[in-house]
Amino acid sequence: MANEKDTFVENIADIEKDFPQWYTDVCKKTQLVDYGPVKGTMVIRPYGYAIWENIQHELDVRFKATGHSNAYFPMLIPMSFMTKEAEHVEGFAPEVAVVTHAGGEQLAEPLVVRPTSETIIGNMYSKWIQSYRDLPVLMNQWANVMRWEKTTRPFLRTSEFLWQEGHTAHATEEEAIEETHKMLGVYKEFAENVLAIPVICGKKTEKEKFAGAVATYGMEAMMKDGKSLQSGTSHYLGQNFAKAFDIKFLDKDGTQKYVYTSSWGVSTRLIGALIMAHGDQRGLVLPPKVAPTQAVIVPIAAKKGGVLEACEKIKGDLEKAGVRVLLDNSDRSPGWKFNEWEMRGVPVRIEVGPRDLEAGKVMLFRRDRCEKAEYPLEGLEKCVADLLESIQTDMLESARAARDERIVKANDLQGILSAVEGGNFVLAGWCGCRECEDKIKEKTAASSRVLSEELQHEVCAVCGKPAKHTVYFARAY
Repeated sequence: MANEKDTFVENIADIEKDFPQWYTDVCKKTQLVDYGPVKGTMVIRPYGYAIWENIQHELDVRFKATGHSNAYFPMLIPMSFMTKEAEHVEGFAPEVAVVTHAGGEQLAEPLVVRPTSETIIGNMYSKWIQSYRDLPVLMNQWANVMRWEKTTRPFLRTSEFLWQEGHTAHATEEEAIEETHKMLGVYKEFAENVLAIPVICGKKTEKEKFAGAVATYGMEAMMKDGKSLQSGTSHYLGQNFAKAFDIKFLDKDGTQKYVYTSSWGVSTRLIGALIMAHGDQRGLVLPPKVAPTQAVIVPIAAKKGGVLEACEKIKGDLEKAGVRVLLDNSDRSPGWKFNEWEMRGVPVRIEVGPRDLEAGKVMLFRRDRCEKAEYPLEGLEKCVADLLESIQTDMLESARAARDERIVKANDLQGILSAVEGGNFVLAGWCGCRECEDKIKEKTAASSRVLSEELQHEVCAVCGKPAKHTVYFARAY
């Protein structure tokens, strides 16, 4: 068993020396994902998919609480739909996969494998919406999309991935803008209270906005290497798609008007965020609310003193208390099990041995801090539930403190470069000129992530002209 432990250690790269390789090793070693046979695709394995199911559940509850209903739209979209909104088709053209043959024959019109669904949903909304009484339309779909990426990495950027995309239609501009901000708020609350990842939300620059949108708002999270991961977006689409697809309604005043629309989405990229925001040299560190297994029971000397029987009872009591619990009664050594479940990020480990039972106690190990302490056997289910709640809260507070220490201000290009090379987010002034934004990217490899709500700088970091915005800049995935 010692060799197995050694192999475990050797198969994960040093998180400090080679973060990208560490990430890939953790993805593979913990059996979250594997590479598909087609370049750029991934197979999400059961452990990874269980995390996605928990993410789905938590978000779905929130979507329905805000009045949204789930639907499903076809993944094949007529090419003519994609060309109706000029900015949209231009933005997605390099990533589009096209079907030209089916049933042994060439298709009369090529079909696009959906990179996103604004066009096909716009087509359907034009049929369904006739009157102001039909509004608002608040829909969401859980689906797969395809974007033919040149450089891929599991969860972060793959040719095919899973996501949800909300699509809404409203009678007024005010309602559509309110929806855009509301759903960004839903994402922020979810990211912080479920994923335990603190996020910075704000408006994107024109360069970074969604193709076809009037305005895009993003949710940015800091990873442990100081890079930013765009973890969700919410788009105010104005009447762009309504006019492209003739989505009109008869208003109360008897006139025909175009609707205002929004769209918003998050994806399996959130699993990548979990790995890179919380993981350590031992592997995954999962927040209890999305961990497939919240507590694992490891028997010590399982054949002695009724240990296994006690473990079974503990498991039953925890299940009744709503804890997702697993009893590892395999023939592996306790040391191997400790390593395995720590690597998989299980929040709590319960160690039960003969001496523990005689003393009426067990040992609980919390993964986030790698700390172990004795707890009474009586009332253990409440102790575990309380510990899980503490871990959830502490992980967010720890991540927020670490992030806030790495947000710095810069007044010029050299300051931005030094800050991002040190693994930081940078607040800098920007005049609003595309040329200056491009120059920052060219000289520092940092891109504008979102605009700060407050103007904190007097001059642009590039040209020295008066600043119109303070921007969060960072290198990003």
